[in-house]
Amino acid sequence: MVCLSCVCRRGFAFAARLPKKDWTIRLAGLSVRHYSTKTAPQLPGMEYQDAVCTLNTLQTNASALEEVRRERGHPQLQLQAMRGFLERAGLTVEDLDHLNIIHVTGTKGKGSTCAFTEQILRSYGFRTGFYSSPHLVQVRERIRINGQPIGKELFTKYFWQVYGRLHETKDAHGGTMPAYFRFLTILAFHVFLQEKVDVAVIEVGIGGAYDCTNIIRRPWVCGVSSLGIDHTQILGDTIEKIAWQKGGIFKPGVPAFTVRQPEDAMAVLRDRAKEIRCPLWVCPELEDYQADCEPLRLGLAGQHQRPNASLALQLSHTWLQRRCLPDKSFPSTSVENTGVPEGTSFKPSPIMVKGLADTEWPGRNQTLKHGAITYFLDGAHTVRSMQACVHWFRDTAAQHERSASGPVARVLLFNATGERDSAAMLKLLVPCHFDFAVFCPNITEAIASCNADQQNFNVSVENMLTRCLDNERSWRLHNSSGDNTGTQLLIEGSLPLVPEKKADTLVFPCILSALQWITQGRDSVLADPAKTVLPVKPSIMAKAAPLCDAAEIHLLITGSLHLVGGVLKHLDPVSNK
Repeated sequence: MVCLSCVCRRGFAFAARLPKKDWTIRLAGLSVRHYSTKTAPQLPGMEYQDAVCTLNTLQTNASALEEVRRERGHPQLQLQAMRGFLERAGLTVEDLDHLNIIHVTGTKGKGSTCAFTEQILRSYGFRTGFYSSPHLVQVRERIRINGQPIGKELFTKYFWQVYGRLHETKDAHGGTMPAYFRFLTILAFHVFLQEKVDVAVIEVGIGGAYDCTNIIRRPWVCGVSSLGIDHTQILGDTIEKIAWQKGGIFKPGVPAFTVRQPEDAMAVLRDRAKEIRCPLWVCPELEDYQADCEPLRLGLAGQHQRPNASLALQLSHTWLQRRCLPDKSFPSTSVENTGVPEGTSFKPSPIMVKGLADTEWPGRNQTLKHGAITYFLDGAHTVRSMQACVHWFRDTAAQHERSASGPVARVLLFNATGERDSAAMLKLLVPCHFDFAVFCPNITEAIASCNADQQNFNVSVENMLTRCLDNERSWRLHNSSGDNTGTQLLIEGSLPLVPEKKADTLVFPCILSALQWITQGRDSVLADPAKTVLPVKPSIMAKAAPLCDAAEIHLLITGSLHLVGGVLKHLDPVSNK
């Protein structure tokens, strides 16, 4: 996520040049607070935003980017480099052995699995650390103690400790500094060691084998959530290649569990486990745990969360066995056709049952009701996760519509980034029968009130807005409108790309302008006088009549976790404090 004015400060005057078409958006009278990307000096009294601004320099650090390019052809160098950065920060891989780590990878559901697992162990009274990515609103969400993001003061304190050590040693190491995610991983390890957590739940960033979290030597247990096609440029373009990467987190003698996988993927995981001498089990179905207790209730909505909950039960149960019964073996009950034994479907303890029910994980199958507006937020960004999102949304929205006081308008707010197959995701969303499909980039707002947590210097405004226009065209094609000529940005004073054609698809230049148009002043949080309202063309305002006439508006926000985070920034002011 970025703030439009933050991008402007990098030399953009919020204007993007599209092939054969020139267009601009003029935002007059905006005051801009300057956040420099220059490395901030380490001085007493440095604030949280100063730390985050300095952290953001690692997104575009030239030496870090060169290092990534060099390592792409030699991925094994990534872990070697990570060990070097860890040691420069004053840590060793041996230190990480004391964190009693649960290491989780997967394509879909690894974050939810970690959230379930952390909640269960915290419910037992253990002091938990939880490292995840990406963040939704503030970067400190990635590093949690006892389920809560570390405070700004704590983040700032530990940030300068780690950054200072790395900065002091960079000249002796060719001027190198770790890239953004590597730095945050080192920072998380440092925080967890300093805060003396009993267990650290670590979510893999991308892949597994060469992910920087995989410098962990001796986790207590490993998990693999559902596998699918994603990050193909890094992990490979087949499920087998991706499974090989994910299985790279297995360690000799360390128990590992996986949810049921496609046959080809399971075969690769089985072979990787055998090669590494890692005992691997397949998780039972969640129903298999319920023989002697009430049906398990999950704090996270959606049928697709059930395998994640089963995996979390196996991970937490195994961790507790080692903690309390260190000499206990790990029996299996049956063997799958793939040759991977099935884990024990034990009876969950009351604490485990409560942990599953109490789990929260914002931005994933999340519902927020603000008066007449109901927000359905899900950061689905792959085809498989979008299938699950659609299933959840149709069921949940139908329940809300049955209790609505009158007609309901359905609106989609969508964005997708990177190499995601947005056309395929949009096709899955068509049967939801939206009255409007709205598109915007992951730009939180077009004024300077945003903080540094939303800055992303790895993508240009031009690329973001071009992608939105491409997504809008895909939606029109999937709706068989015969009109694939595109649309314009709907802020007054902009130059149209083409004449307006349809009212059911709109593109806005930022998240706030999209939300303000969709909600039509009916959400008091967005109608806050402190929030700038961009002037929208009268012709576009007139097309909002169905939204004004509806008793309720149901808004699905999906396609990108960064989009969901940008929306939550506006809907939940507490998350910014």
